[in-house]
Amino acid sequence: MPFDIETILPRLQDEVASYNTPVVDLIAVQTRDPYKVLVATILSARTKDEVTAKAATRLFKLAPDLASLEQLSEPELEKLIHPVGFFRNKAKHLAQLPGVLDRLFNGVIPDEVEPLTKLPGVGRKTANLVVTAAFNKPAICVDTHVHRIMNIWGYVTTKTPLATETALRKKLPQNFWRTVNSTLVAFGQGMCKPLRPHCDLCPINSECPQLGVTARRIPGEEKKKPHTKGKKFISWNVNGIRAMEKKGFADIVHELDADIIALQEIKAQPDQLSEELKNLPGYKSFWYPAQRKGYAGVAIYTKKEPLQVLHGLSHDIHDGEGRVLTLEYDDFYFVTAYFPNAQHGLARLDYKLEFNRDLHRFMDELSAKKSVVLCGDLNVAHKEIDLTNPKQNQKNPGFSPEERQWMDSFLDSGYMDTFRMFNQEPNQFTWWSYRFSARQKNIGWRIDYFCVDKKSAKRVKKATILSDIMGSDHCPVQLDFT
Repeated sequence: MPFDIETILPRLQDEVASYNTPVVDLIAVQTRDPYKVLVATILSARTKDEVTAKAATRLFKLAPDLASLEQLSEPELEKLIHPVGFFRNKAKHLAQLPGVLDRLFNGVIPDEVEPLTKLPGVGRKTANLVVTAAFNKPAICVDTHVHRIMNIWGYVTTKTPLATETALRKKLPQNFWRTVNSTLVAFGQGMCKPLRPHCDLCPINSECPQLGVTARRIPGEEKKKPHTKGKKFISWNVNGIRAMEKKGFADIVHELDADIIALQEIKAQPDQLSEELKNLPGYKSFWYPAQRKGYAGVAIYTKKEPLQVLHGLSHDIHDGEGRVLTLEYDDFYFVTAYFPNAQHGLARLDYKLEFNRDLHRFMDELSAKKSVVLCGDLNVAHKEIDLTNPKQNQKNPGFSPEERQWMDSFLDSGYMDTFRMFNQEPNQFTWWSYRFSARQKNIGWRIDYFCVDKKSAKRVKKATILSDIMGSDHCPVQLDFT
């Protein structure tokens, strides 16, 4: 039966009326000032609404219009908008905004999508949102919630938000264009969540196809015992654990409900962490930071106490950078690793290859005793299928012949890339640049892995990429292991 979008969307508009209103829509209700809507939208990217609202209030108090914004220096803007995500880049964009508007549009904020995308810090999502919220004109703003939910409904079958926008422009009745984003963002945050959506409470439960959905366990319902004692493992390069905490990290961990969660690039010392981060309910945490502050580092949250914890590779040259942390259990070792980046011009390639070889030897020592699971950011796309533009990246870090050859030798020596055991499709990525709307366009690399020793491959039940989970330039990857 076709999905009745013209009936469903009005029902959801009524449903979300009592939900928290997304901050940009709230500002649009308070004022149709294109300047304030544009600036609030720029601030809101990858930032929780309550943080955006406070930052916008501080900024608009000193800069209520473009003329006063132009008087603020970049350092002053940074101070005003901190701690929104990527506040330094956003401060730079805001400092440039008046000049660019004056040069390109005679100081007037344009009311169409394509001209808006020429402004600093403005991509298609932001442009569409400004057109609808500030100018009350039809445009389709597609963020991850709209993209995800439209695919859950089967209303579109698309791989990226940009493809969803294109499909909806052809298919969605125009009377819904202006409201679809605010409706589905509120619905996606409050009910149809990326992890464990509340299908039991959903007002369209009976009509929803629930494509690709795993609903939450109903509160109070007795948890069904699995037929096998399976374990769920998660690996995630968080690109700064303290920044992730502000983006709802604790809530994401709760929703994931994994047995072990491994993190890379934590960029923090234990004494810089909040008590909440160190003591998440139900988990014991282990931390192995780099000696240099704000750099590298790994951590593991585990529900089950390990037999022992191994820090590093017993090589001073590697261990000062906090790159490897290992937990031993009864019948397996769990290793998380943050592999070095070969860096621009392959300046650190020799060091990376040395690290790779030392880690390989370490893995061999462990696998001789029991099963071993390796996870982490390996900083290499193994095959051409693992990145968007292989030809342009042949000599670049992460896709150099030397790094790929090491990955060949590692797998040939008796290890499995678990994701490719189940999925041979292209365009399956785990990292996207923050530049050029790469994630929205799905221009990315698969550089985050779960690998196991070959003799333990039968213990692998599923390996997936959780690309809908935001917060970092990487997304989590998952392994189901028995």
